[in-house]
Amino acid sequence: MINRVLIRIKIVQIIYAFYQNGGKNLETAEKELFFSISKAYDLYNYLLMLMVEVTNYAANKLTKSKRKLAPSPEDENPNTKFVDNRFIAQLEVNEQLLYFKGNQKKTWDNEPEYIKGLFQKIVSSDIYKAYMEQETSTYADDREFWRKIYKTIIMTDLDLDNVLEDQSLYWNGDKEIVDTFVLKTIKFFDEKNGAKQELLPEFKDDEDKEYASLLFRRSILNGDYYRHLISEGTRNWELKRVALIDTLIMQIALAEILTFPNIPVNVSLNEYVDLAKAYSTPKSGGFINGTLDGIVKMLRSQKKLLKN
Repeated sequence: MINRVLIRIKIVQIIYAFYQNGGKNLETAEKELFFSISKAYDLYNYLLMLMVEVTNYAANKLTKSKRKLAPSPEDENPNTKFVDNRFIAQLEVNEQLLYFKGNQKKTWDNEPEYIKGLFQKIVSSDIYKAYMEQETSTYADDREFWRKIYKTIIMTDLDLDNVLEDQSLYWNGDKEIVDTFVLKTIKFFDEKNGAKQELLPEFKDDEDKEYASLLFRRSILNGDYYRHLISEGTRNWELKRVALIDTLIMQIALAEILTFPNIPVNVSLNEYVDLAKAYSTPKSGGFINGTLDGIVKMLRSQKKLLKN
C-alpha cells in the first residue's frame, strides 16, 4: 500500500526533523521513518473500519427504534438495505482487518459523536436516497454504493480530518494518499473471497522497503556532497538564504537521482517539484525545478550521471 510518493513525503518530514534536532542519531531517525510509515498503514486499516462502524451505528439505531414504547410502522418494519449491505458484511469479518483491530486495539468507540454525524451526512445524501429506493441490489451495487459514499463524503469530510489530527500527529498529510488506497480496496473486493479477501500489503514488495531505507541513508550520509552541488547550482544565491525545506527537498532529490538507476531523472524531478509546491512556498517549485535541472546538466557534462 505504501507507495513511493508517500515514502518521499515521509523522508522529507523525518530528515527535516533530524536536522532540526541536531542530526545526531541516524539509526534512531531511520526507526522513526519506518514507524511513521507503519502509522500510515494503520490509518488505512482504521478508515476501512470506519465504514463498518457507521453501519453498526445504523443497525443499533434500528434496534432501539423497535424498542420504543410506541413504535411507528416504519420503526417496526424499517428499510434495512443500508445495514444489510453485503460489502460491509464481508469487510466486517475480514481476517486481516480483524487481526489489525485485535492487535492494535484500535476502534472508533471513543468517537460516538463523529460516527453519528457521519451517518447523518450519509443519510442526507442523494447517493443514500437513490440506493435505499432500489427494490433490489447486487453485491456489486452494495460495493459501488460505499465507493461513492467514501469518495464524495468521507474523503472530503473536514470533521474527519480534525478527528484524525487529534488522534495522531503522524497522520497529518497522510489521508489524501491513503484515501486512494481505500478506494482501490473497495473496488477490488470480491464476494467469493469472503473473509479471506486480501487487503493491500504495507509495502508492495521488498524493493520499496529497501528504496525507503537507502534513499533516507544516502540523503543524509552524502548530504555534504549534495549540498555542494546545490551551492554550485545556486551561485547567485547564498545557500543559507535558500529555505531549509527547499534545500532538503533538493538534497533528497539528488540522492534519488544519483542512487537509483532505474528511476528516470524526469520522474524524480517531477515528484520533488510537486513536493516543493505542497510543502514550501508558491515559488519553490519553479526554483527547485530550475536548480535541479541545471545540476543534472552539469553532472551529465561531467559524465557523473549516465542514466536518462
